[in-house]
Amino acid sequence: MRFLRLDRGVLKVYRRLLGYAVPFWRVFALAIFGMVIYALTQPAFAALVKPLLDKSFVQHNTHSIKLIPVLVVGLFVLRGVAGFFATYFISWVGRSVIKRLRGEAFGKLLHLPTRYYDATSSGMLVSKITYNIEQVAEATTNAITVLIRDGLTILGLVGLMFYLSWVLSVFILVVGPLIALLVRFVSDRFRRYSGRIQDSMGDVTRVSEEVIAGHRVVKLYGGSEQETAKFERVNEHNRYLNMKLVLVNAGSSPIIQLIAGIGMALVIYIATLPSVLPMISVGTFGSFLSAMLLLMAPLKHLTDINAPLQKGIAAGQSIFELLDEESETAGGSRALTQVRGQLEFRALRFAYSAAKGEVLKDISFTVAAGETVALVGRSGSGKSTLVSLVARFYDPGSGAILLDGHDVRDYPLHDLREQIALVSQEVLLFNDSIRNNIAYGSLARHTQAEVAAAADAAHVMEFVCQLPQGLDTLVGDRGVLLSGGQRQRIAIARALLKNAPLLILDEATSSLDSESERHIQAALEQLMHARTTLVIAHRLSTVERADRIMVLDQGRVVETGRHQDLLQRNGHYARLYHLQFRDAAVA
Repeated sequence: MRFLRLDRGVLKVYRRLLGYAVPFWRVFALAIFGMVIYALTQPAFAALVKPLLDKSFVQHNTHSIKLIPVLVVGLFVLRGVAGFFATYFISWVGRSVIKRLRGEAFGKLLHLPTRYYDATSSGMLVSKITYNIEQVAEATTNAITVLIRDGLTILGLVGLMFYLSWVLSVFILVVGPLIALLVRFVSDRFRRYSGRIQDSMGDVTRVSEEVIAGHRVVKLYGGSEQETAKFERVNEHNRYLNMKLVLVNAGSSPIIQLIAGIGMALVIYIATLPSVLPMISVGTFGSFLSAMLLLMAPLKHLTDINAPLQKGIAAGQSIFELLDEESETAGGSRALTQVRGQLEFRALRFAYSAAKGEVLKDISFTVAAGETVALVGRSGSGKSTLVSLVARFYDPGSGAILLDGHDVRDYPLHDLREQIALVSQEVLLFNDSIRNNIAYGSLARHTQAEVAAAADAAHVMEFVCQLPQGLDTLVGDRGVLLSGGQRQRIAIARALLKNAPLLILDEATSSLDSESERHIQAALEQLMHARTTLVIAHRLSTVERADRIMVLDQGRVVETGRHQDLLQRNGHYARLYHLQFRDAAVA
């Protein structure tokens, strides 16, 4: 429709949305067929008014008196069947499009680089894949139905009106441009407000997720009022934007109806002029007036659909921005099956952003295959960042990391990560059974006996044997039904089962009590045997037996050596160690 303003960029988005319907073109064609038949019934009904009045009431034609009621019933039956076809099949196509679009968006989330997640709130991403895509559904189902069905109805009725009397139809040339100008004016505002509403929904989702995830902190530190006020701000902003959209929509509809009403009044005035009255029969005028009255409903539908259509286009732009984000690189093509595990960090530099400055500065050292190297230092010294570069969650700004003599960027990313097992301080468990959390992803190929052996080695069976469903016990959302120590043991069991040649332990025993830690340390020592291991630990007592300890400070390696050697040097490590020993004694 020309009066629905779609500039080149918007048309590109809408064409891309419609492209998702191409695989379902047969069902789409059935829907279109239903819409066409439905649209034709409206002018057909208006056309019946002419013989009804002229032949039945004026000429008293008995044949017409008997035939026209049958035709009216037939038209309504045809209209009902066509309406069902149009509604059901276009909805089927629409939901299929949404399923595909949502699947692609979710798949994209799985392959976005870590930097993207650092810069984007999870609430905004969840809003895109839920709320925004539902807005696209409106643009691909209801909007298309109205555009085609009601657009064809208007064309049919206008064509009938010109056929009946071109003189009376002149009003269309006056009313049409006025309506087009008004709709073009409000379309921009619909799309602008819709984009802001979708961003606002992301804020609502983000604040809600923060409270849900951090409800214990909120309760313990009395943050209820603060969070309520924060949510009230984003909630009110969302309401305000929605009401601006409603205001534009509610104001435009009656103005359009008024313009159409003025046009109808002009028709009645012209038809009753003495010079025109003899030229028009009762049936012609009745049929023309019926067409005008029937024109009001589809015209209103078209103006009302402008809001969801512009919402859907704005949502489509948002979704396509996500889909067009650059995914993680697939890595190189150098074959990688099993590595020895020698790591070399060569003149490594890294910064999360230019504004924050470098986190790692000229890091160079080598880790022999099977060696255990502990990375210690104050918070923010770059320890976790360094091990993140090994798994290529980030790539260095300059320098390189070599695995068995080759840059890790030369290996396929998937193959590289198959060689690495990670146990971190923030253990993530999925809302599934303990067994499936241990044998997660590619580890599902392992037998139940192997899973049980890994669980036993990580001392998971000590608490699992007390659970009614054993390893099949559900852990709840993010493992909320288990203690922190239990969650960490499951993460260690997962690493044991992976049996990878490279092992990264990032505060792997931080959530364990002293007794559990002794058990886990024994399991970890067995796990670390003959594996290249990078250990990050704040509790220096856990790294005393490492082959080498490296002390990081402000992104640089300032000391390296074994535990006793570093203590004797009385440098950075010794100060950290004695500070912890003193704090432990005070406690």
